[in-house]
Amino acid sequence: MRVTKPMLGLAVGGTLGLLDGLSGFLEPSLAPLMTSVIAFSLLKGLLSGIAIGYFSNRVHSMIYGLLAGLTIAGVLSLLVILHAGWALFWDILLPGMLLGLIVGYATQRFGAESQHSRQPQIGFR
Repeated sequence: MRVTKPMLGLAVGGTLGLLDGLSGFLEPSLAPLMTSVIAFSLLKGLLSGIAIGYFSNRVHSMIYGLLAGLTIAGVLSLLVILHAGWALFWDILLPGMLLGLIVGYATQRFGAESQHSRQPQIGFR
């Protein structure tokens, strides 16, 4: 079974985002906010995954895939930081950027190209 890069990014990003949100249970001070922590982490993972997968579908370079993963997940993490507050800057940014690296690697290494990204081959028969 071959999974396209955007769908693989969505699956891996969503899974890692959910795990990132659930790790909030390790911090007792987040107990009253766990619903929003899990929701925003999952949303961040899903959006990062689909964006990184789309980028990986267009650009076939491991280095660019990793850099795109870092950048996209970092920007989305900053949006979450603006909502959550600057006190949690590193607690949100570092796991988010790690998620981006993992999704960038997974989509470049294991994802299949979709039919729309392939260039038609012109040749004589």
